[in-house]
Amino acid sequence: MANDKEVLLDVQDLEITFYNGKTPFRAVKGVNFQIYKGETFGLVGESGSGKTTIGRAIIRLNPNSNGQILYKGKRIDGKLTKSEKREVVRNIQMIFQDPAASLNERATIDYCVSEGLMNFHLYEDEADRQRKVDEALSSVGLLPEHKSRYPHEFSGGQRQRVGIARAMIMEPEFIIADEPISALDVSIRAQVLNLMNKFKEERGLTYLFIAHDLSVVRYFADRIGVIHNGEIVEIAPTEELFSYPLHPYTLSLLQAVPMPDPVIEKQKEVIVYSEEPRDPADGVPTLKEVRPGHFVFMTDNEMDGYQAKLAEMIKEAEKQ
Repeated sequence: MANDKEVLLDVQDLEITFYNGKTPFRAVKGVNFQIYKGETFGLVGESGSGKTTIGRAIIRLNPNSNGQILYKGKRIDGKLTKSEKREVVRNIQMIFQDPAASLNERATIDYCVSEGLMNFHLYEDEADRQRKVDEALSSVGLLPEHKSRYPHEFSGGQRQRVGIARAMIMEPEFIIADEPISALDVSIRAQVLNLMNKFKEERGLTYLFIAHDLSVVRYFADRIGVIHNGEIVEIAPTEELFSYPLHPYTLSLLQAVPMPDPVIEKQKEVIVYSEEPRDPADGVPTLKEVRPGHFVFMTDNEMDGYQAKLAEMIKEAEKQ
């Protein structure tokens, strides 16, 4: 996957296993992807596919059973020194999916948002800390007077905005956004996405944007990785993926996006993806490059079929 862009995060052969008693369950199976500095990488898949598990592994909340995670060329999984752990926390922040569970119910919003500032002493004095908290809250549509309140006094959408402010106030280089707008009202979703894009441009942020809503990811992401059952099945630039989806699971995900036109919606062909067992003689499937920047999870024997399919799709698109 090498090119001339600077690789900020490199996930190599990542496996994450959970145990029910002594019974192992592999939630993530040999995942590989790279995120380049300054881009937004979308990770898309249905519930339970392993998206959040990968995000939590990057910030060291989930230990990995195999593979490695590199940040700026340095390994950040496994055993690290205290200073190395602090460096990871300082530079990588996460906006969690569940705003109720990720905020301390006994702490004020002021403390929730500025806890990282205090831990790393990223302020000059108390007045500077207050100013930074006020700016962070204002940037996500909350008022400075909300500081003295507690999380249970807010709606789910407001709590999510507190979570976004808490991540942004640390001025990190890399943000893992786990369904950051799922709890927000439709009216505020575009505002928050535009805000995140603004932060990206002003501060040179890099995002891993986890979602299941493809229409949102199309608006926000530069490249998309599609994950199914713990395995990444396709990676491509956003418009390439929407124009030339190759893997059957990607096709089923795209087909599930509702269309605003009822006539088109009625005529849509339902594509249900069923994972058929592969012939062991075909070899082990891996991510292979079908054309520059476009990777599909397949065996060597399937390459010709996917390339022929891509050529046919390009030909059809040129006719229109």
